[in-house]
Amino acid sequence: MNLQELKEKSPTDLLQFAEELEIENASTLRKQDMLFAILKQMAENDTAIFGTGVLEVLQDGFGFLRSPESNYLPGPDDIYVSP
Repeated sequence: MNLQELKEKSPTDLLQFAEELEIENASTLRKQDMLFAILKQMAENDTAIFGTGVLEVLQDGFGFLRSPESNYLPGPDDIYVSP
């Protein structure tokens, strides 16, 4: 699953996908919370999730995948990459 494709889905499509994943109370969640719940469920199911962007590696060896939507600046949608 591509993270960008998931973010671009309409709230109706996200709700349908969340219900397919059997996420509880999906209809009461805001879009961002529903995205998080979907990603969490997919991770628990060992489903691969792909993201795009530029990897910023810090001195300690870990990094963050920065997205073009935020001009590659630090933001809440950054993906943590362990060393």
